[in-house]
Amino acid sequence: MDLRPFILAGGSGTRFWPRSRRKHPKQVLSLDSSDKTMLQQTLERLLPVAPASKCWVMANEGLLPTIAAQLDQIPQAHLLAEPVARNTAPAAGLAAFLLEREAPYAVLGLFPADHAIENTGQFRQILHQASALAEAGPNIIVLGIHPSRPETGYGYIETGEVLESGAVRVRRFTEKPNRVRAEEFLATGRYFWNSGMFLAMARTLADAFREHLPETSPYLEEIAAAYGTDAFAARFAELYPKCEDISIDYAILEPRSAKGEHRSNLYCIPAEFGWNDLGSWSALYDHKLARDANAGESRNVIEAPAHSLLDAAGNYAHVPQRHVALVGVQDLVIVETDDVLLVTTRSQCQDVGKLVKQLLLEQKHDLV
Repeated sequence: MDLRPFILAGGSGTRFWPRSRRKHPKQVLSLDSSDKTMLQQTLERLLPVAPASKCWVMANEGLLPTIAAQLDQIPQAHLLAEPVARNTAPAAGLAAFLLEREAPYAVLGLFPADHAIENTGQFRQILHQASALAEAGPNIIVLGIHPSRPETGYGYIETGEVLESGAVRVRRFTEKPNRVRAEEFLATGRYFWNSGMFLAMARTLADAFREHLPETSPYLEEIAAAYGTDAFAARFAELYPKCEDISIDYAILEPRSAKGEHRSNLYCIPAEFGWNDLGSWSALYDHKLARDANAGESRNVIEAPAHSLLDAAGNYAHVPQRHVALVGVQDLVIVETDDVLLVTTRSQCQDVGKLVKQLLLEQKHDLV
């Protein structure tokens, strides 16, 4: 298996404010009580199947020094800084065009830097399975997660024919449905959550970009052609902002799935390795609750030197320097940093990102 992981670490993590800030977004923080950051954990679980010399990272320009310090095993030349944020499609496309020039038939794997995975052994077994399918032809493979609830914050994959290998053909991708549709998807048993992890041969993915994103692809190819030369930084800064601001799901996967189940060469491999997309405080609460043997029936997750609880249930509190006392409250999220105290509910914590936008409009830049 010649796997070349490309770690996508460009998100701003605004829904994890106030812990996640522009200079230290969630991917460079330790959110799950580990002594390693989310980014370090992502690399750590990939190293047994791909040496650090074959790993790449795409991140925000201002974040590169922090990432270089956290991932000192990866060659400096493989740490790329986006001049501007352009969503996942341009980042994935640039990865494909860079790798196509070096090793067109190697398997490119795209991995977000903010996932939590419990069973890393099973994760690596599935990567072997997915890589074999990617190497077998012009196939694009997505790792799918069995949905446990009608989640409206994830994309969904409708699947069709089941192959002997256990992989399933993809019928279509649906981005973030409303709750009614999500409940319908769950009831059919044919849908998986889109994990955001994809594998394909470099040439396969590059050709998909040429076909489905024809206006942006020439810019990405020109940037890739300059890689390794003195002109690379200038070409990157000049051309990348011209690329479409679009996700790989909308740009590549949805139009490719429209070709039909047996013509798209899209496959889903069901991934049972304890996955959690740590996208909000509520998701982090769920992740920590599943690992907290002391939570009990009250289902409180408290990160504090000490705490007292009375008729309190379903709360998440991160207050690292104070005694926390909760009385008669349910389903709250409480997060304290040196300069901010956030209080919201688990059901509304997705809106924390909106608050960050409001703070920017109010020019309270010191808080974001």
